[in-house]
Amino acid sequence: MICRKLKVIEQMAGGHGLSSRYDELEIRGVTIDSRNVTKGDLFVPIVRQLNGHDYVQEAIAGGAVASLWQTSHPNPPQDVPLIYVDDSLEALQRIAAAYRRELPVKVIGITGSNGKTTTKDMINSVAATTYRVHKTAGNLNSQIGVPLTLLQISDNDDVAVIEMGMSERGQIERLSLMCRPDTAIITMIGVSHLSSLGSRENIAEAKLEIVSGMTDEGVLIYSGDEPLLVNRIEELQRSKPFKAVRFGERPSNDIRAETVETDSEGSSFTVGSAKYRIPLLGAHNVQNALAAAAAASQLGIPADKIAEGFQALTLTGMRMEKIMSPHGFLIINDAWNASPISMAAAIDAVKQLEGFSRRFLVLGDMLELGEQEEEYHRDIGRTIDPGAIDFVFTIGSLGKYIALEAEKRFPPGSGRVRSFEDKEELVKELICSLKERDAILLKGSRGMQLETIVPFLL
Repeated sequence: MICRKLKVIEQMAGGHGLSSRYDELEIRGVTIDSRNVTKGDLFVPIVRQLNGHDYVQEAIAGGAVASLWQTSHPNPPQDVPLIYVDDSLEALQRIAAAYRRELPVKVIGITGSNGKTTTKDMINSVAATTYRVHKTAGNLNSQIGVPLTLLQISDNDDVAVIEMGMSERGQIERLSLMCRPDTAIITMIGVSHLSSLGSRENIAEAKLEIVSGMTDEGVLIYSGDEPLLVNRIEELQRSKPFKAVRFGERPSNDIRAETVETDSEGSSFTVGSAKYRIPLLGAHNVQNALAAAAAASQLGIPADKIAEGFQALTLTGMRMEKIMSPHGFLIINDAWNASPISMAAAIDAVKQLEGFSRRFLVLGDMLELGEQEEEYHRDIGRTIDPGAIDFVFTIGSLGKYIALEAEKRFPPGSGRVRSFEDKEELVKELICSLKERDAILLKGSRGMQLETIVPFLL
């Protein structure tokens, strides 16, 4: 993690006003949460729903060495080491960007509508077979999370795997310029954030901002099955030459999976003469694995080590996470987020499960889909196969459209499709319905918090 004297931090932050008597104090780490201060931290007061400036004294009492202070806020505490800045968040980002420039670490930056976290976890597992790796913890992929991740990198780390999220134009560019990725990855272009960006074309443009900060020798790895990326990248390469590697299903891709076989424990596939297996449900995860394998190749990791890393893979929670209930049924917790593409892929993975008596879907609202949100939900309902899925339960005002279309495919009056507005009623129905050797998928957008159902099923 970052370890610098306060005078240097003031310069990195573009700040001013630090009393000279504090110049030689040293910080060892950065935090934005006064409840999680570690002795030696620099505290950065961010203005969100709560104003971090109200917690500076608490942070200092908890062991923080110093704090930033946004000049627009009155009444700074006295006799506390303060660095004054115009904007606390921008100062945090400047410190992180300056720190990244001083590190010899190879940075792999990942963005995309779906699959970012899974791909990050895959690359971490594969790279760790050969290098010392630092990765984004959990989902710290925001304008705040990314700089905090960068500041956690050690001088001894060889590789940093950084996930980059966004909700509007310009955010990926800012993160890319901060991270300076040696390898950048775009997993895919979906329809998340249509409500703010308006079209898949605009989403693609926003994701392509990751090229902005790539190092001169940088490599872009992207889905070659997505025309919105292929065409635009060819244009970008004419103005800013960079190496690009395509992955995907089409023969024109540089890296593609062959002889793909899926089962209830994972997927096996070959890339050329190399044989790989990933212990993840869902054939869609093979595409994430291809992106990870391409990134590993850029690091010079051989095929046998890539295979070893895939076998040792552990995922961030709530990504097709398998939980066995003590009552004998399997819970698949994929409740971190949802889009039409990821929901369809999760349902397809459940259909492929073997050795289970019945398969349940619990599907919640998919958010941020713009004006066509109702139709996207109806489309999911139209694709559910009553021959492969036994029960469909939905929750939420949008989820009901999934149920409305699914009902048309299931036998009339069977009671196999139900829509709920109240989570407690849904839980009661599940407790009464689930039996030994059943399997149940939980899938919905982050705002639905479907993972809160899990404890009641255990």
